[in-house]
Amino acid sequence: MTKTLSPLVVIVGETASGKSDLAMSLAQQFDGEIISADSRAIYRGMDIGTAKPSKQDQEKIKHHLIDIINPGEKYSVLRFKNDAKEIINDITNRGKLPIMVGGSGLYIDTVVFDYQFDSNPDIRSLVNPRHAQTDNKVDCINEIRDNTLIIGISRSKEELKSRIAQRFEEMLDGGVIDEVSELLNRYGSDNDVLSGIGYKTFVRYINGEIDIDRLREEYIRGDMYLAKRQRTWFKRNKSIHWIKTQSEAVELVTTLLR
Repeated sequence: MTKTLSPLVVIVGETASGKSDLAMSLAQQFDGEIISADSRAIYRGMDIGTAKPSKQDQEKIKHHLIDIINPGEKYSVLRFKNDAKEIINDITNRGKLPIMVGGSGLYIDTVVFDYQFDSNPDIRSLVNPRHAQTDNKVDCINEIRDNTLIIGISRSKEELKSRIAQRFEEMLDGGVIDEVSELLNRYGSDNDVLSGIGYKTFVRYINGEIDIDRLREEYIRGDMYLAKRQRTWFKRNKSIHWIKTQSEAVELVTTLLR
């Protein structure tokens, strides 16, 4: 069958599953650029708490759709779709491989299934980015975008919990408390992004409502709940190639590009 669209690699999985590391590795090996599909990484100043790629990684490999608006500004799923498609075309026209990566299922699906917002009431009801990471109302009813490879990272619940716990400690060491305090001072606790998964727990700690042990417990529990919602979303998509090793991903991308 003739391929009508340029190649697109998509990497999905639960929070803390290792998506960003895999995307970096594939981008370096296959001369790619990374498109973030994360409904929180779009916000400036929310670096540590959203586990954004490091500045060093962003210098090595060009990343798109990170730090594009301030907390509290509006950014719809439709806008993400339009921005992502434009970036995919730009990356392709420069002879590089677009690699979309993230855990915000609706962001990803609206590109790979070409959702039409004017005709689907379920889609229209989810244009708020707060729903983009966890809501699972919408079924994969369209055909997947041609010439698209979706790779899913498979982790056991035990391994995922360990990775989430490790990331929490890294966030503490990296200064997440100071980051959230600065966000509170600039935008206030009523800002939508500070009431989302993860950040609201740090806000409670800063306000003296919980101690560090309770913070750790609630953060890990919250991320495990998020992971469950993400897993439910992605399991609907039968086009995902679930992998356990990086070599499997390399083989899949090599086959796509032949």
